[in-house]
Amino acid sequence: MITAEDMVRAALQAASAPGADVPIGAVVFAPDGSILAQACNAREALGDPTAHAEVLALRAAAAKYGDGWRLDGCTLAVTLEPCTMCAGALVLARISRLVFGAWEPKTGAVGSLWDVVRDRRLNHRPEVQGGVLEDECAELLERFFRTQR
Repeated sequence: MITAEDMVRAALQAASAPGADVPIGAVVFAPDGSILAQACNAREALGDPTAHAEVLALRAAAAKYGDGWRLDGCTLAVTLEPCTMCAGALVLARISRLVFGAWEPKTGAVGSLWDVVRDRRLNHRPEVQGGVLEDECAELLERFFRTQR
């Protein structure tokens, strides 16, 4: 059985793709634990403000699984707490479970700044597990930003 740590390790691997973007990785797992899709941030590479790792992974997974957009039973693993756009996207995709690494106090929308995924006004609320391999995920980002300054 695949663990939350295994899932975040896969997201860390996706985040390690070379490029100029902030190294954030996302992986969508099918209900059986197999990988449906993985992505890293590609805003700079694609010139697209919506090209966050989560959105790209959700799009790719939806093309392979379910009815074209519903990802019922699937898990999204991410190296960083999703922002409001990504939190909204995973709710709309009907992701059943979200597992993420580092918390993002400035823009996090899964408990830090906002809590989009647990808003009772929405018709879908995934299970959430944050802080998985938090130090490793935070270190990847810290290393990236040290080289930028």
